[in-house]
Amino acid sequence: MKKLNLVFGVSVLAVLLGCGSGSDYTPAADTSGEQIFSTACTECHKPVNADVAIIISEGMANKDAIINKVQSGSMRMTAFPNIQGDAADRLAEYILANSAAQ
Repeated sequence: MKKLNLVFGVSVLAVLLGCGSGSDYTPAADTSGEQIFSTACTECHKPVNADVAIIISEGMANKDAIINKVQSGSMRMTAFPNIQGDAADRLAEYILANSAAQ
């Protein structure tokens, strides 16, 4: 039983760390916001439907908040510090244009 608890605990920790760690993904200079979202975000954020890529909170419904969250991550979200400048702007604009606020 102790072995089973240990295996379970390690598995949960691995999942939590995997979603909260950083990524070295760097988009090419001409990568669209949709392509960046598809490559960097859809592993955890599955599109809701054809019109809604993601549901965001009202507090996240602005470019600065989205860019900060993408670059910094959080306990549950991978950080993408290499999504910078115009690429970060294109990603944030794509998310805003294709999201639903809750």
